[in-house]
Amino acid sequence: MTARIVYNLPFMLRYFTAGESHGEALVAFLSGMPAGLRVDQAFVDRELWRRQQGYGRGGRMKIERDTAHILSGVRQGITIGSPISLLLENKDWKNWQESLPVGEGDPAKHKRVASPRPGHADLAGALKYNFPEARYVLERASARESAARVGMGAIAKLFLRELGMDVLSHVVTVGSVTLAELVSWEKIRALRDRDAVLLNCADPEIEQQMKEEVDKVLKSGDSLGGVFEVVAHQVPPGLGTYAQWDERLDALLAGAVMSLQAVKAVEIGAGVAAAFATGSTVHDEIGYRAKSGFTGFSRTHNNAGGIEGGVSNGEEIRVRGYLKPISTLRRPLESVDFSTREPVKAAYERSDVCVVPAAGVAAEAMVALTLARCALEKFGGDSMAETLRNFRGYAEQLKNY
Repeated sequence: MTARIVYNLPFMLRYFTAGESHGEALVAFLSGMPAGLRVDQAFVDRELWRRQQGYGRGGRMKIERDTAHILSGVRQGITIGSPISLLLENKDWKNWQESLPVGEGDPAKHKRVASPRPGHADLAGALKYNFPEARYVLERASARESAARVGMGAIAKLFLRELGMDVLSHVVTVGSVTLAELVSWEKIRALRDRDAVLLNCADPEIEQQMKEEVDKVLKSGDSLGGVFEVVAHQVPPGLGTYAQWDERLDALLAGAVMSLQAVKAVEIGAGVAAAFATGSTVHDEIGYRAKSGFTGFSRTHNNAGGIEGGVSNGEEIRVRGYLKPISTLRRPLESVDFSTREPVKAAYERSDVCVVPAAGVAAEAMVALTLARCALEKFGGDSMAETLRNFRGYAEQLKNY
């Protein structure tokens, strides 16, 4: 019997991050972006700024002013086909360099996380890596890491824009306050241009109620979760595939958004409500209007969230992330001391109260990176000229279908 050898081909677009919350810097790497993409530094920095905004953020946001320092892969403002690396300086590092030195330091200056926080990676991480306490777990598990993803995601957004696509988010729920209406792309796009970000909700009245909800929790020493929605606009049909389980677009997006810190559930379109409804009320009926959209085919609704059978169908892609409340509480929950195993209050580390708007921006980055990867897998191209030529050929195929 002959053994079957399976070769796993690398993804065309690959990315990862490195760095700790209070380390010297975060570093992000992006490989596979075609040559010839113009990188707008101001746009990348604006995306990083958007992630830092939102009512309910903590003191760390007063310290950090994120700016992407691109180290490689971009010259004269244009990608050159080699891996892109970018660095985000942690300005708080000056307060931690004696506590978290790379080389040997003074153990007496180490800042222990003596008791694990319920809901955080503290205990599970300490058990996994056999750490005596949770400082090093906290440093990498922290949502500070998502800033590096936003930097990479900004470059992915610039790529998608060349193909006519755009990705944005808005806040649907904070605590018990929910915006019930379906928000149009035009309203979501208007949020991006605001210089003052409150809770990134498209309805000013509901947004004010969300603020009041945060204020209540702030006074009580608690934290608050919520729901954000990421919308990808002008995505053509045909990204992703039903042919293999790990290539389905909905599965890739769900995994990408779920990978963000504190996200505990992901929904595509009306996925949750659909589970409690009948097929006749859920499925989006199909019509046809010549010269409309990518193909002329149209839908009465978009309950599928732009994806059917793991493939984009030409409608807006809508993905919701359900964010649990932040684990660090100013009024800590019960825990156990790592050393003595005695009951104590959980550790407190400077933290936020509500991060739903910021999580939405981080999720935009993950959706953009996923769509860019799927687009490159479909259209290919070592240069933007080649990718755009292939994309336009496919667009013409759709038009003539």
